[in-house]
Amino acid sequence: MAKGSALASMQIPLVLLLAIFVCSEANPLDPYYCCRGKETNITVYLQVFTGRPNTTSVAVAGAPGKPRTPSNFGTIIVNDFNITQGISNNSPTIGRAQGIEIASSRDGSRPLGIFSLRFSNSQYNSSTLEFQGAGYNLQVGSPAREDPIVGGTKTFRFARGYAFFQTVLRRPARNNTVIRGDITVISCPGGGKV
Repeated sequence: MAKGSALASMQIPLVLLLAIFVCSEANPLDPYYCCRGKETNITVYLQVFTGRPNTTSVAVAGAPGKPRTPSNFGTIIVNDFNITQGISNNSPTIGRAQGIEIASSRDGSRPLGIFSLRFSNSQYNSSTLEFQGAGYNLQVGSPAREDPIVGGTKTFRFARGYAFFQTVLRRPARNNTVIRGDITVISCPGGGKV
């Protein structure tokens, strides 16, 4: 028994040594190996409209017999928000935020969000960032939420990171909420090359 445990305790350092060797031999310009990545910080504004004529957020399903609201367990909401450079709805458009939110917590306070930011501005044209995670529902009064970045395309290939989303403006008379996103993304060198 002592011989088996001694062998097992030597396997762990050998595996670590092998991992260090593989990373040290990798081509640092090849994004598939040991990417340390380039950090990019972006601030965007999501223009949310929950009423006509500019609706960008629609409840498409919900629990039987319950209203389809963001705070009711089981509600599924589809979103297609305009992303602007500044807080004003008239600010230059830099892309779209599209995805779904599911009121997956029984009290409705922490929906599961799955969405993409697709950029249309010249700097990140057609690049995307993919988010997925449970956060706080910004449409029902929660102050802020943090979402993980789970991937991306073009400029943001092999992306990872996080974003803080915070409600910065509410205009109930216009059915409008503005959410600021402060995004920190790490993507691999050469990720934008096709």
